Amino acid sequence: MEFGGFDWDKANRDKCQKHGVSIAEIEALFGRVVSIGPDLQHSVQEERFKAIGSTEAGRRVFVAFTLRRRGDEALIRPVSARYMHQKEVKSYEKETTDAHKR
Repeated sequence: MEFGGFDWDKANRDKCQKHGVSIAEIEALFGRVVSIGPDLQHSVQEERFKAIGSTEAGRRVFVAFTLRRRGDEALIRPVSARYMHQKEVKSYEKETTDAHKR
């Protein structure tokens, strides 16, 4: 996914940091290998996406985001972020392993 940066303001900074994930971790996540898919359940007013990846320290993070246009650039606007629970990590790892076997 090509993007030109991030779209932050007080509202989405506060909401994303609510679960302990730092702004730096969220931004760094998108510079690593990340799994991105549609978030159909929350795409009522605007198209939303889900991203799952690992921090540099190896913790799995879930980020809900949308894309915003500023001129010719697409910017990632994180909506919420949290560390994944162990049960979610196992489920995600099983899904990605099964998908690679097909």
